[in-house]
Amino acid sequence: QLQASGGGLVQAGGSLRLSCHASGRSFSSYALGWFRQVDGNEREFVAGIAWRGDINGYADSVEGRFTISRHNAENTVYLQMDDLKPEDTAVYYCAARRSRWFAREENEYNLWGQGTQVTVSS
Repeated sequence: QLQASGGGLVQAGGSLRLSCHASGRSFSSYALGWFRQVDGNEREFVAGIAWRGDINGYADSVEGRFTISRHNAENTVYLQMDDLKPEDTAVYYCAARRSRWFAREENEYNLWGQGTQVTVSS
């Protein structure tokens, strides 16, 4: 199971840190990712991180503002979001992929968290 938390309401330019804790088994050999969804549209890739945390990738829209990291001993992945913009408003989901390497496609991920709402006001 994946449990995401840390969402909320923030003004443009502000920061939030999302967390996603995995329970039930170790996810240290899984790649992890964050996606977001707006108003029922398709989920959009935000960031991904490989199993050891040494390789990551970002959507162009968040590159330089968001940072993904993981703490395998705690079975947790984080998304630090800085310089937030109104267009970052979405429900954010964490996901796990049964592979050591992350992917940018939603259907490559096997397990999903429940989502946490991020709202950025202008």
